[in-house]
Formats: sequence, structure tokens, C-alpha cells
Amino acid sequence: QVQLVESGGGLVQAGGSLRLSCAASGRTFSSYAMGWFRQAPGKEREFVAAISWSGGSTYYADSVKGRFTISRDNAKGTVYLQMNSLKPEDTAVYYCAAGYIVAGRDYEYDYWGQGTQVTVSS
Repeated sequence: QVQLVESGGGLVQAGGSLRLSCAASGRTFSSYAMGWFRQAPGKEREFVAAISWSGGSTYYADSVKGRFTISRDNAKGTVYLQMNSLKPEDTAVYYCAAGYIVAGRDYEYDYWGQGTQVTVSS
């Protein structure tokens, strides 16, 4: 069992940066692949980024590639999403998720946080 708590969201101007954190409780954090997803109002939840249990492999949605970076610190039980060059279309609630495989599909993940709001103004 893993409990996930996101933080770091907020309001930022276009072109700005934010770093999201997702703190996990439980002793087996390092066993899980981690993902970030987002959901904008009136839209379906979409994949943003994922990272393998070791941090050795990372994957990104085309819409964020080159702007966002996912990383993890297994000693701290935390996964991060560094978001640079933010655009208004990045506005959404961002969720972190834990699963047993690295995947871009939300149904592959077993545990979810409550989400943190990111708003990018133009």
C-alpha cells in the first residue's frame, strides 16, 4: 500500500516554472514505477510523464517533451516534476500515481494522489 501526496502547484505566468513533488508513504516506494497525469476542466485525464523504479528510464508525452522533467529520490520517497516554459494549455490538476510497470495509461497505475492545481496565466 502506498499513499501519495502532491504539492507545489500554484499560479504562474506563461513562460514560468513550477516544481511539483509527490511524497509517498510506505516502505516499498522504490519498487514502484511512478507517473504524472493531468486533467483539465472538461477534458479526460492525460499522461504527462513516467519514470521507472530505478529512475533509469523516463517517458514523456509529446506535449511536454523538452519542457518537463520527471525525477525521483527513492531515499526520500519522492517523485518530482520540473515544469519549465509553462503554457496556458498546461493548466490542469496534476496527479501522481504509482504502479508496477512504467506506462502511459492511467489504468496501469494502482495508487493515486489527490492532485494539485496548476494554473498558467497568459
